[in-house]
Amino acid sequence: MTQQSTIPVFKLYGEQLGWPTPELLHCESIHQRSSLYEWHIRVHQHAEMVQLLYLHKGQAEIEIEGERKVVKEASIQVVPSLCVHGFRFSPGTQGYVLSLSLPLLSQFDAQFGRQLGVLNQPHCVSVTHSRSHIRTLFSTLLEEYQQDNDARELMLHAMLSALLVWLNRQCQGALPAEGRAERRRAVMQQFARHIESHYREHLPMSDYAQAVGLSVTHLNYLCHEFHNCSALNVLHQRLMLEAKRSLQYTSMSIIQLSDYLGFSDATYFSRFFRRYAGMPPKIFREKMK
Repeated sequence: MTQQSTIPVFKLYGEQLGWPTPELLHCESIHQRSSLYEWHIRVHQHAEMVQLLYLHKGQAEIEIEGERKVVKEASIQVVPSLCVHGFRFSPGTQGYVLSLSLPLLSQFDAQFGRQLGVLNQPHCVSVTHSRSHIRTLFSTLLEEYQQDNDARELMLHAMLSALLVWLNRQCQGALPAEGRAERRRAVMQQFARHIESHYREHLPMSDYAQAVGLSVTHLNYLCHEFHNCSALNVLHQRLMLEAKRSLQYTSMSIIQLSDYLGFSDATYFSRFFRRYAGMPPKIFREKMK
């Protein structure tokens, strides 16, 4: 696989749309997406999510940050946010891909009482001795994800918790030392977590830069490198994500939503939303319905 000069940034490979469900995770089989692209997912990256690729049966050629390896045994490949990656599968390969948004992972960090470092570095974890257990977790996650059962989100989060605990236990003390690229990604992940905690407060960008130990100029440089936009734009994208989700999945009025997101008045919020979405929030809500 050859790395392109410009790395595409996707929510999900081949798509430009936002999250299809309110709980900010996505689960699908390897076959579901890869068969559409002749089993070849070209190099790309995700700015706002971590992926867990579970290879159950078959073969995968995995490229992570320019390094390639062939995986034939049952494994989970961790793909951190902002990590350039691509896959080439042998036809008929069986497995699953679980995509987890950074806002969702912040909730799990809070439950664990610490950051889940296992999701910050790319590594491949063998599941040979837990193959049946891991396949059951992924297959049940997919089945629950595709249904609209009572307490669906609670069930999804319970199974995801079990998976993350298992993964974290396998990797304790076994993660490689961070290189320069990993340290830069770690700063961006720290920036994302700080945004997650404060995006509704409309803090000056200097506060975010100070929180991650950088100047505003250096923070902007890294944001252009990883996100292809300024640090302020990354913050505004998080506000827009919450605004769109709230318009689609809640009954909050525009005034209530404006207040919830920390805007001084609804008119300012509507102008902000229109600038990024190309339409007023009311029209967006009608289109989503």
